[in-house]
Amino acid sequence: MKYGFGVDLGGTTVKIAYFDENGTLISKWEIPTDCTDCGKNILPDIARSLQNYVSEHNIPTDCLLGIGIGVPGPVSDDGVVNGCSNLGWGVFNIHKQLGALTGLAVKAGNDATVAALGECWKGSGAGSQDLLFVTLGTGVGGGLVVGGRLLLGAHGAAGEIGHVVLNRDETEPCGCGKYGCAEQYCSATGAVRLAKQVLQNSDEPSVLRERELTCYQIFKAAEEGDHLALLARERYFAYLGEFLASLCCVTNPSRVVLGGGVSKAGQVLIDGLLPYFKKHVFHANSDVDFSIATLGNDAGAYGAFKLIAG
Repeated sequence: MKYGFGVDLGGTTVKIAYFDENGTLISKWEIPTDCTDCGKNILPDIARSLQNYVSEHNIPTDCLLGIGIGVPGPVSDDGVVNGCSNLGWGVFNIHKQLGALTGLAVKAGNDATVAALGECWKGSGAGSQDLLFVTLGTGVGGGLVVGGRLLLGAHGAAGEIGHVVLNRDETEPCGCGKYGCAEQYCSATGAVRLAKQVLQNSDEPSVLRERELTCYQIFKAAEEGDHLALLARERYFAYLGEFLASLCCVTNPSRVVLGGGVSKAGQVLIDGLLPYFKKHVFHANSDVDFSIATLGNDAGAYGAFKLIAG
């Protein structure tokens, strides 16, 4: 039996998991992400943590397949990281650097893309060879699995779906500097933004005026029957359904898996977006199953290990 590590590198914590070759998660832990000094300590910290685990558990190195790692930025197939601004990283080859630090084989990918692979392998997308994974959190990310393989693109930037333009008349900039990106409407922060617009354009009373305005509170107030919350949520569904319809016309997936904080709404989210999806999708791309991600915060680690396990 062979074993290996799946590493999900985030801006706050590094999630590390140890798997057997069949994808059974044996143990997992976290270490802080040290972003000081342009993130120069991140890879040495990861290497040290892995080496400590191997030593403490007396694991022979010839039993190890290596390390799979998901990073928050574009990564080419040969391991070149094309900058990770929230880590302070520039351009370098992570396969070579982490490999030199650990003496193990390394395979890296973009974190959202890797999470898609995890869900396709062991999550709600299991059995799907063509899958679109969409994370709806502070931003909007995604990953594409085509024919059972990750779609990386020429520079490792395939899946940057949050920056597909949905509204060319938008006057407020997205965090990327463009205007009208899907992230401005379909993220959790986008839902809040839509709710603020609804509240500003009406004098009608709403519990949202009395609560901290979050995506969770918007959905909760809508479930309670609050009219303006229902209106804001419906606008969110409309944008999300149209967005996913456009993506499916490009990728023609058999399944769309929704993850991230907004996905905690569950079936309500799927039921809400479906009418708009069906309205906008090209008929040949309409036969799509929707599901909520099931691996949660472990999706990235599963997918990262799958990179090295093959």
